[in-house]
Amino acid sequence: MKSNLKTKGWANPISVSVMLLAIILSLTLFALHRIELSIIFMVALGLLSVSMRIADQWEHAVVLRMGKFQGLKGPGVFFILPIIDSVSAYVDQRVRVSSFKAEQTLTKDTVPVNVDAVVYWTVWDVEKAVLEVQDYQEAIEHIAQTGLRDTIGKHELSTLLQERDKIAEDLQILLDQNTNPWGITCQTVGIKDIAIPVDLAEAMSKEAQAERERRARVILGTAETEIAEKFAQASKEYRNNPVALHLRGMNMLFEGLKEKGSMVIVPSSALETMNLGAIGGLASLSKVQDDL
Repeated sequence: MKSNLKTKGWANPISVSVMLLAIILSLTLFALHRIELSIIFMVALGLLSVSMRIADQWEHAVVLRMGKFQGLKGPGVFFILPIIDSVSAYVDQRVRVSSFKAEQTLTKDTVPVNVDAVVYWTVWDVEKAVLEVQDYQEAIEHIAQTGLRDTIGKHELSTLLQERDKIAEDLQILLDQNTNPWGITCQTVGIKDIAIPVDLAEAMSKEAQAERERRARVILGTAETEIAEKFAQASKEYRNNPVALHLRGMNMLFEGLKEKGSMVIVPSSALETMNLGAIGGLASLSKVQDDL
């Protein structure tokens, strides 16, 4: 298995500059017939250039001496003993992100789902991360995928869809418990997407639509009940107050007559009791004035 740990050669701007300087000085001394001195300069500056290494601000270099862990170097310029020491890896200590997914994984209610997620992690102990596990980045991705599959199998589909944040938090705790012994912290887990079969999605859509229709009918029935209660209360008021009932009838007839093109048929007794003839005339006159 190929390791993803970052490695660098000895060549860097400073070491290359030192090597070029060694060559120029050696050639100059050789031209002046100072052969021994030119050889000394060549060897000394060559060893200096080979032993000089550079680590970036966010990196630490792992130095091995004869195959054994010697220590951490960097960031910046540092020196190693040529031939005896070697730089095994440069470990990036910035926050990094790894994507992982669980394809065709069954939920607790046996629904196959595809879940895409990401984990944000960082190396806080370089020595442990390099010495305890061969390739910590690949190990994190495998553990994350396995943990995601286990989490999906413990929850029903409705829980996965409604409680993404809670499931992501549980998965982050699980990953952190596994990676802490390696000197790595999993800070955050995010679930990007949960894909379900098309047939199931259509069925869920129909179910949601039916539920919305049921709620609409319940709301309509509740409104009808409240309206009936209000009418019942109004009838009690009109029962002992005929004048109020006449005024209400006159208002209803007026509203009907003032609409253009409307015709209202009322009993003749209503004309006598409510004086609707005069009201009808006034309404007709108002209509004529509007037309003019």
